[in-house]
Amino acid sequence: MSTAAAIRPGRDDDAAGFIALVGDCWAEYPACVMDVDAEVPELRALASHYAAKGGALWCAERAGRVVGMVATRPLGDGAWELCKMYAAVSERGSGLASRLLALAEAQARAQGASGMKLWTDTRFTRAHGFYEKHSYLRAGPIRALHDLSNTVEFGYAKPLAGVVARQLDTAAAASAETRLSLVLRDCVEDGASVSFLPPLATRTARAFWHRTAAEVAAGRCLLFAAWLDGEVAGTVQVDLATPPNQPHRAEVKKLLIHPAARRRGVARRLMREAEAAAAAAGRSLLVLDTCEGSAAEALYRSLGWIETGRVANYALLPDGSLCTAVMFGKHLPIRPG
Repeated sequence: MSTAAAIRPGRDDDAAGFIALVGDCWAEYPACVMDVDAEVPELRALASHYAAKGGALWCAERAGRVVGMVATRPLGDGAWELCKMYAAVSERGSGLASRLLALAEAQARAQGASGMKLWTDTRFTRAHGFYEKHSYLRAGPIRALHDLSNTVEFGYAKPLAGVVARQLDTAAAASAETRLSLVLRDCVEDGASVSFLPPLATRTARAFWHRTAAEVAAGRCLLFAAWLDGEVAGTVQVDLATPPNQPHRAEVKKLLIHPAARRRGVARRLMREAEAAAAAAGRSLLVLDTCEGSAAEALYRSLGWIETGRVANYALLPDGSLCTAVMFGKHLPIRPG
């Protein structure tokens, strides 16, 4: 496409274009029924609908035709909802959807929002991939609308500002594969010694995170992700799969911070979350290893980890040389049962 679609505030008189756009998008999926007056009457006056809720609406046009839309509104407690996010088939791959999303997120941030939430039909797999690419992860339960389309929806969410670290459940871990694969790939390319060597294929990275999500589901692993200003920027794991005679111990693994997000407090926040969750899981001793002289070594020392030994020629670095591993341990306070 030679020019980008124009985006402007949505109006009530865009109703016909909005209805056509939503109808076309729903028609891409089986058994999605469009009955405007019975189920989505707000489409008749959508700008007024969101204005009354303290929100905002945008419309994208090309040659006088509505080709995209998005809305947002406050939910309370610092959260805003992303609503009515649609782009015409002809605009897929043009960047329009990302532009619309950025407008909605900017509006929420300007109003002091701490996070965004959204609901998306479980059938809308293309939308799921789009949201996951933009650092939204599955959050909360699935909901059923009991409508003509028998709609069942996934919830997605992400924090918008600052450094936020969260433990991921199985659904969130599975939906994090796209972003965590990017973090892993770029860390490996940047020279991190984290089991892989460059170039790291995207398929290999995704397979690793898919296996990790299975470990989370089995209760053998705690997985954490961190956002920096709305983008997934780091991760760490706590491996709970210890031998029967070591139920008090766990291993911290794969602390990964995207190169563009370093020295912003992301790693420190992740480690604090991981240590607290490990203690809550009944683990009183954590262990880990890292390359001698790495930034991670200094971080662990500053967090109170104690060096327990060194092993020369422990692992290959991306440049083919061998690194000495520094082993660390940390005793956690035992929480009363």
